[in-house]
Amino acid sequence: MPQDPAERRVVVTGPPRGGNRRALDHHRPRTEIAEQTTLGHTYVRSLMRTQLRAALTAFAVLALLVGPLPLLFAALPDARRLQWAVLGFGLQIPLILLARWYVRRAERNERDLVRLVEDR
Repeated sequence: MPQDPAERRVVVTGPPRGGNRRALDHHRPRTEIAEQTTLGHTYVRSLMRTQLRAALTAFAVLALLVGPLPLLFAALPDARRLQWAVLGFGLQIPLILLARWYVRRAERNERDLVRLVEDR
């Protein structure tokens, strides 16, 4: 004798307890990255793209800062002391500031990815 369909209905009120945790871990970004799935590949590619953007920005600033110097030195051929002063002292502070900016930017990009991965 078949039972009434209303009697066989099961009501689930929360997430399953215990059981197979691996099935629940499948959708975590850390697992996606470790298993090299398409989503994990997208996360890593996004990090690489932002790191590349920061590196290209730093390189562009460096090229704009150092690139015109040979033209300046060619225009002033008798100013040897000026050349040494510019190369020895004038570039040191901007290069240090640029390097600090780049490192801070790269670390922030990595922190953002870790925050994204951990918060899910």
